[in-house]
Amino acid sequence: MPTSASSNADGHVRPKSNRPEVPMATAKNWLREMMLIREFELRCMQAYQDKKIGGFCHVYIGQEAVAVGTIAATEARDPIVTAYRDHGHALARGMDPKHCMAEMYGRIGGCAKGKGGSMHMFDRDNNLFGGHGIVGAQIPLGVGLAFATKYEDEVINADKNGGKSNRVTLAFLGDGALNQGSVHEAMNLAGLFDLPVIIICENNGYSMGTSIVRGTTMGHQISAKAEAYGMEGVEIDGMDVLETYWAMKELVDKVRATSRPIFVDMRCYRFKGHSMSDPRKYRTREEEERYEQGDPIGVLKAHLELRGLTEDDHKEIQREVRATVKASMEWAENSPIPPTSDLYRDVYRERWGPYTGSSEPEMLGGAETECKFNAIDTTIDRKVDLL
Repeated sequence: MPTSASSNADGHVRPKSNRPEVPMATAKNWLREMMLIREFELRCMQAYQDKKIGGFCHVYIGQEAVAVGTIAATEARDPIVTAYRDHGHALARGMDPKHCMAEMYGRIGGCAKGKGGSMHMFDRDNNLFGGHGIVGAQIPLGVGLAFATKYEDEVINADKNGGKSNRVTLAFLGDGALNQGSVHEAMNLAGLFDLPVIIICENNGYSMGTSIVRGTTMGHQISAKAEAYGMEGVEIDGMDVLETYWAMKELVDKVRATSRPIFVDMRCYRFKGHSMSDPRKYRTREEEERYEQGDPIGVLKAHLELRGLTEDDHKEIQREVRATVKASMEWAENSPIPPTSDLYRDVYRERWGPYTGSSEPEMLGGAETECKFNAIDTTIDRKVDLL
């Protein structure tokens, strides 16, 4: 029987054994999703080494249970925002692997038309609001998404019966980002305004090459930081997708009901380097092997074998995900490279029109709109002349 967890008074995980069994079909689908992420990342590493993918590249190998388990605990309408190690979140949220891979390749067929690359996956249809390359910058955005939900529910729709959205935002960050000032400002506002957000720290033990206990206060128990912002702090085993799901399901339901923020210390481990250029000299091979014995894919596979999963079943899933990723690579390679004429597209709002090469983009909306803006420009010029 899989266990879940909730927080004790000290924020530590308390196992629960009175949970219903996850349906076999659901658990098998989670195994497939985790294997898809793993295969996708392995092929991205290969393509990066073959110089088909450029820029920075941070793979999610070892942390697959976090994205799959947490996102499974949400509803499709719940917003999600994350950092630059984002391929796994995009795939777990439902992004087509073709669009994800094309973005890796910098092609038009990508989710951001090839302009975002590895660190900026975006999928509005699935309420994935990025992938963000600036360390910690996604947490203020996540708190902002939660504020929008609260404002919509309590102000805009206050007089509408049954009109509340009750969305819960998930905002992911790495343990290294905990030292960013903007993260603490956002957590302060989340606690102050009672915002429906779960801030999930994917604590893999290292911020680039520095151990968390060397670079962060309370590194051995970062969930304790939540108390300063008036929010609950919880620790979850992110190496077990069943544990992750049950614990997160409890928290998501709680935030949806109370509109109170929660901070999660999601304990996990990345099997590869911080990025493709990381030789991992700051940790021993013995340490890596110890964590690899608890590979989250292997943990779920072993659980399903006890429930009847056969080796043929596993091989079939493996063939399926390999074919899917291979097709996504072929599709990405055949997708065009964005022309230079697209460089300034999607920069201005539509009413301003496409960038034409001058410092004043062509305005849309007819003569009336153009006259209005010309009047504004004339007024500004007159004031400048007076100075």
